[in-house]
Amino acid sequence: MRTALVIGTGLIGTSAALALAQRGVTVHLTDHDPEQARTAAALGAGTDEEPTGPVDLAVVAAPPAHVAATLADAMRRGLARGYLDVASVKGGPRRELEALGLDLSAYIGSHPMSGREKSGPLAATGDLFEGRPWVLTPTRDTDTEVLNLALELVSHCRAVPVVMDADAHDRAVALVSHMPHLVSSLVAARLEHAEEAAVRLCGQGIRDVTRIAASDPRMWIDILSANPGPVADLLTDVAADLDETVQALRALQASDEAKRREGTTGIEDVLRRGNAGQVRVPGKHGSAPRVYETVAVLIDDQPGQLARIFADAGAAGVNIEDVRIEHATGQQAGLVQLMVEPKAVPVLTSALRERGWALRQ
Repeated sequence: MRTALVIGTGLIGTSAALALAQRGVTVHLTDHDPEQARTAAALGAGTDEEPTGPVDLAVVAAPPAHVAATLADAMRRGLARGYLDVASVKGGPRRELEALGLDLSAYIGSHPMSGREKSGPLAATGDLFEGRPWVLTPTRDTDTEVLNLALELVSHCRAVPVVMDADAHDRAVALVSHMPHLVSSLVAARLEHAEEAAVRLCGQGIRDVTRIAASDPRMWIDILSANPGPVADLLTDVAADLDETVQALRALQASDEAKRREGTTGIEDVLRRGNAGQVRVPGKHGSAPRVYETVAVLIDDQPGQLARIFADAGAAGVNIEDVRIEHATGQQAGLVQLMVEPKAVPVLTSALRERGWALRQ
């Protein structure tokens, strides 16, 4: 791939353009908002000048509702040898293109499984997709050359290609992305009018659950409008679980001992099912999840503190598998949770104490 055209210079389009430009591909940028394309160009993602002829690959990064129309226009104008979209829903755009009677041999659907709560070109980074799955949904008509161009794009972005059927993809993202986003928003909505005294008690748990609720509502309306059926089916199941959980909690208030035992059983069931589901979430580098132990360290909110901890752990020969930071409300301090292999815990705790760190249980 020597040349590419990115149509749509939001977070995903600009991030892909940055990755391509950094690897020597000549990238042309266009957007319905010319100012946004100019911003992406100023960031080093390419040029907002039109290509003089067909490019190797056109990447359509428009909202799901506009993907098919944008692709159809590009294909009819012969802008590229191959065409790819990065919408988060795949079945709908494919069927729309088929209904328009277009030759789909030059087209492949795709969806990079990466993003941020922020949107627009200023939020873009060239390493946004690094190590992340990038789903490809070729049709039975997709030309091998176009598939190879898509694989080259994924490689330039240092993502991991995953080939799926379009409708299977849509059901999967409803489960692991779209439905969880709505549930996160529902939980966060409970905080909107909560008493300030209650909100000040927020800890890492509520931060984890509500983090993705900070995303742009307009973007998510586009996404959910393109995949409403599978999301609604999942939320119906969640609603049934919620109803049963509410009944179990009410039973715990009963004066009858048998009723309380029934409530306990109901709550235990949902918690155990949650345990069983959580352990299926892939762990580091997409591998099966592993059990790590946590070493908690109290740090001041000062520059260089995290770097010092990591350096001290490295000097002790300990690899930090994961890290979380819990901030203390109203204080210039935080708790850094270092996840390590169980056998590394004694070595790490001893080394950190020797270097003056305050450890917590």
